[in-house]
Amino acid sequence: MQTRLAEWIRATPEGEEADSILRRCVHCGFCLATCPTYNLLGDELDSPRGRIYLVKQMLEGAPVTRRTQLHLDRCLTCRACETTCPSGVEYGRLVDIGRAVVERKVPRSPWERMRRRFLASTLPSRRLFGAALGLGRALKPLLPAALARRIPKRRDAGAWPAPRHARRMIALAGCVQPSLAPSINAAASRVLDRIGVSLVEAREAGCCGAVTFHLDYQHDALAYVKANVDAWWPHVEAGAEAIVVTASGCGTMVKDYGHLLRGDPAYAERAARISALARDVSEVVAAEQARIASAPRVERRPPAVAFHSPCSLQHGLRIQGVVESILRGAGFTLTPVADAHLCCGSAGTYSLLQPRISRKLLANKVRALESGAPEVIATANIGCLAHLESGAGRPVVHWIELLDGRLK
Repeated sequence: MQTRLAEWIRATPEGEEADSILRRCVHCGFCLATCPTYNLLGDELDSPRGRIYLVKQMLEGAPVTRRTQLHLDRCLTCRACETTCPSGVEYGRLVDIGRAVVERKVPRSPWERMRRRFLASTLPSRRLFGAALGLGRALKPLLPAALARRIPKRRDAGAWPAPRHARRMIALAGCVQPSLAPSINAAASRVLDRIGVSLVEAREAGCCGAVTFHLDYQHDALAYVKANVDAWWPHVEAGAEAIVVTASGCGTMVKDYGHLLRGDPAYAERAARISALARDVSEVVAAEQARIASAPRVERRPPAVAFHSPCSLQHGLRIQGVVESILRGAGFTLTPVADAHLCCGSAGTYSLLQPRISRKLLANKVRALESGAPEVIATANIGCLAHLESGAGRPVVHWIELLDGRLK
């Protein structure tokens, strides 16, 4: 694709990156077939190719309108298009650049600004989110059914083994997961303890920054990124082998730390090292699968499982088939899931900001997951877990919880 970027963006780091990405696009249209919003809405401007044209026109100096903003807002950033693209177009990075420009050029209504700022302030704060969730649970019997369904039940974390192994890894606690499902990291700690790895959390670390970044408060998000780099670095210097992430959406963000801070002399080198150390928990377990296979197991029959592979896992981190292999190796039967590459509609805050599209995607995904009559649905990302739980008729858990329950 030929480009002639406008003067105001051409010589900037963002302009140079956007220009490089745009030039890789060959208009082939392979991305249309795998785009959830295009499949639902049938408008090419709600497809990756259409949004690429919108960003190109904007960066070449065309007027930026509310319509541009609408079509970019509707993008889930699921990145299924990147998995499909034969030319390696980094669509996710391009749309982030485009959204930042739109945010500066197209004012949002006071209500939209207030809502987005509220989400950007509340969700990354464990204290604020935890308090809001506690209030929601207390009032759940009084709430409308549609809202009550979105409030998950409490999950007991269980014991977290004390550090006792020479091998140590750092766990990202994150922002909403400690309140929604403290059981996930606790289960990961027990699984890793069985294979000779102690999992610890750095108290000073917090939100990965993804929620804030994708709400287009990108400068604020970098503050979370830097805080995590600072919190983890002493552990890295002390010999921690990896940053273990149990929420694949967060993992995608941490993997991007080096890119996001590449121009910051104080952080570039450390951020690149953090990104290199970041591992989805499935990668850690898969590397030790022989030890997992030989570990004692409980006697009861494991349930049939429908596995929902989050977009952030299969398209962001490009981890495909690994969790499924681990579960099968542990004795679980996996039921078939049609269109497994498609998004469930969670996508961070998307389910709150684009509820109509999100609900349709959720209904389609639940139908596909439940079609094989599983006893339980498993996933690898807290956002997907909470979203699926609001619409599924079966229990929804993180796959590491299933594995933990399978091992003695």
